[in-house]
Parts: sequence; structure tokens; C-alpha cells
Amino acid sequence: MRRLFPVTDQTVADLPGEGGAATEAREWSLDEIADAYAYPEPGPGGPVPWLRANMVSTLDGAAQHDGRSQPISHAADMRVFGTLRALADVVVVGAETVRREQYRPARARAEFAARREAAGQGAAPAIAIVSAGLDLDLSLPLFTSPLVPTLILTGAAAAPDRVAAAERAGARVVTAGDGAGVDPARAVRALAALGHTRLLTEGGPRLLGQLVAAGVLDELCLTLSPMLTAGGAQRIAGGPEVAVPQRFALVSLLEEDGFLFSRYGRAPRAGQKGA
Repeated sequence: MRRLFPVTDQTVADLPGEGGAATEAREWSLDEIADAYAYPEPGPGGPVPWLRANMVSTLDGAAQHDGRSQPISHAADMRVFGTLRALADVVVVGAETVRREQYRPARARAEFAARREAAGQGAAPAIAIVSAGLDLDLSLPLFTSPLVPTLILTGAAAAPDRVAAAERAGARVVTAGDGAGVDPARAVRALAALGHTRLLTEGGPRLLGQLVAAGVLDELCLTLSPMLTAGGAQRIAGGPEVAVPQRFALVSLLEEDGFLFSRYGRAPRAGQKGA
């Protein structure tokens, strides 16, 4: 992996035609990747929620192939994926993605144990499922054997019998909306109230579209896969378009084997240092 942006003396030295041939890219350690994707440091007022998304897209805009993201991914993408999870307090994911991708609970990883302990985090992030109908397979390991109890974000109008069944299965149901659905801003506040301020969402596209429309997304970590799929696959974010396009700034850009790993962020909120 090599860094393309921000440009440093080493970046320039590694480019062909800038003092010689490019040096061979090497595989970064997990610590190096973690440093490159560190969350913003808390300001004087203490930690506030920071929501980042991690998604992958092909050159022609597909977020999936045959309904799944794995076929357009890469080993380096999976290292970034695992690192982003290891940095987070909670991973927020839509119910449809849980069903389609057969989500499993996050695991503790020895490589990140010291970093998480220093940050005051538990051994692994919690998984928080956004679901209006709670149509979930409660026999999945996500509910039967999580290291950290799985959270379900839903609305106040959720069916009481399904809420009760989820709680009997060991999940913690959190109300984050007045109706059947979830209000994204309220979901962020509810997770922060539980002590989860380093937030990561892995989609899917429908959930990401809702977060974008609500204006609560702080950062997008987007892997650009050098593949073409054509077809009618979803983009990384779906749903109604926003009234005014939201502008994000490039924070960093990494490359390995033709895959580009970009990190875009909004301007830091008041009381926070930049990422």
C-alpha cells in the first residue's frame, strides 16, 4: 500500500519520474492502517459522536455484484474493513444487509487490544441493527453468541411481540424514532448516550442514503474497486436525493493493486480537532 494524498516527501519520491523509479509498494501493518484512519481527537468538551461510513464501489458505480459486496472487494480492502471495525465503538448496519450478508458479531482481535484499552473501549465493537419491522433471524450468531450484546435501533411503533422476542434473544432494543422507522439523528444521539461516540456504518445503500439525507454523516471511507460490472446494482447510497449536494473534503488517499482507498470528511464540528 502507498499513500497518494496528502502529498509528502516520501509520496513524491515514490512516483515514477520524480528522482527515479517508484519504490515497490509494501503491505502496511495494521497499526499503520489504524493510524491512517484514526477518529478525531475529543475536544475540551469531551467526545461527541463521529459517524463514518465504509463502502466499496466499482468504477461504474456498483456497490454490489450478485447482491453482495465481497466479489468487488480485495485483501487490502478487507484489512481496512477490519481495522475500521476495530477502531469503532459500534457498527451500525441495516436489517436488509444483515439478512443478505449473514452478518456475524464483531470479534476481539489481539492486534488491537492495547489500542482499544487505551481508548477506553471494550474488547470488540457492538453491532447495532437499524430495523423498523424487527424481521430478523434471532437464531443467528449475532444474537446467540455475540461478545457484546447486539443492539437493535427501531421506532416506538415497533410490534411489541417482536421487541419482546428480540430482548429474550439477548438483544438490547433502543427506541430511536416516534413512528415505525428510525430517525437517523435520534439514532446517533441514542448511541452516544450509551457511550458509543466512534460510530461506523457499513450500509447498506438504503441506510447510507438515509444518513446522508439526514445530514448526520461526518466521514466517508470509500474503496474504489478497479472493476466494471454493468447491470443494475445499487449505488453506495440510495433513496431520495438531497435538496443540495453535500460537499466533503478529501482527507487521504491510499492505493494498493489498483484499488483506491479514499477518506472524505466534513469540516470538524465545534469543539473537535480535525481527523
